[in-house]
Amino acid sequence: MSLNSQADIPPRQIGTVAALGTAQTLAWASSYYLPAMLAAPMARDLGVSTPTVFAAFSAALIVSALLGPRAGKTIDRLGGRPVLMGTSVIFALALMALGLAQGVVGLFAAWLLMGVAMGSGLYEAAFAALVRLYGRESRNAITGITLIAGFASTVGWPLSTVLEAQFGWRGTCFTWAALHLLVGLPLNWRLPRAVALAPAAPALAGQAPTVDQPASRKAVWLLAFVFAATWFTSTAMAAHLPQLLQAGGASLAAAVAIGALVGPAQVAGRLLEFGFLRRVHPLLSARLAALMHPIGATLLTLFGAPVAMVFALMHGAGNGILTIAKGTLPLVLFGPQGYGQRQGLIAVPARMTQALAPWLFGVCLERWGAQALWLTAALGLAAFGALLLMPRPAAH
Repeated sequence: MSLNSQADIPPRQIGTVAALGTAQTLAWASSYYLPAMLAAPMARDLGVSTPTVFAAFSAALIVSALLGPRAGKTIDRLGGRPVLMGTSVIFALALMALGLAQGVVGLFAAWLLMGVAMGSGLYEAAFAALVRLYGRESRNAITGITLIAGFASTVGWPLSTVLEAQFGWRGTCFTWAALHLLVGLPLNWRLPRAVALAPAAPALAGQAPTVDQPASRKAVWLLAFVFAATWFTSTAMAAHLPQLLQAGGASLAAAVAIGALVGPAQVAGRLLEFGFLRRVHPLLSARLAALMHPIGATLLTLFGAPVAMVFALMHGAGNGILTIAKGTLPLVLFGPQGYGQRQGLIAVPARMTQALAPWLFGVCLERWGAQALWLTAALGLAAFGALLLMPRPAAH
């Protein structure tokens, strides 16, 4: 079955998509989206600066970058079920360690452990698990997972805020840890066991090229750049969006409410990809998505708070489509063989830029206010240019 001709998610994949999508929502909400709401109270209680908390988060992203290829290779060999079950336990341990931290050493140790979980338990691992199970029929399953997990910020930011108000930031970490053991672990346990993939067939006319061909080597480098640029922006927004909107003139309550729209906007973008954009090549949908953040950022910097909602919706929709592209473009270009390890390698530069994003964009935001968005707008335009240069394989 062609990647572009699937009408919907096959019935045999629906249970897997529902379980994995819910587990991914929990994983993202309790790790990637955690510092935006808890960094300030953590810093006050531990006697460190807020940038120090974001530095610990950046260290976790570096660990996740280094671990990603190894985790992907393990999924290629064993399947996603044992790896993702293990990461549920590691997420829980990291969150408990974070809640017990008493100083900067404990803070960094907990976030480094969190980096192990993030490197083997977020989208790259989930996509690799699906490709390991379903091969080229994974495109809509990947979209389905991102449709569910697109609500991670919508769930995570308000829930972390409410829990912190009721139980403090330590109680919030302990609650997230318990959810990983009581909800995430059973959901990942429900994943099917992987079966052996068929040996790779020789390349035929109309099939995706092998990774050794010059066009594919060029595609690898371009994809790595695109994901590095867009993940920088995604991480910067995840860490600083409420503060950015306030710098643009919004009140705190409005900034939190508008920031919560990013999740539904991501889902809307993914629904667009699942519907109309499924009929076109993933490169075209990725190019469209790459332009959405720069357009929204330009509007916000020029007109301020009155268009903050437009910016949040455009950023969320573009980010939602690009998240799918991170899973589908390597599958379309290179095929399912060795997908997990290749995903991990392509993601290394992106994870490194993610590690820099909270600190670097935080510095820009402090110095330039909302004008810091010109940086992420420029990165979005550069990613669009790289996608225009991407060699497109023959139709398959």
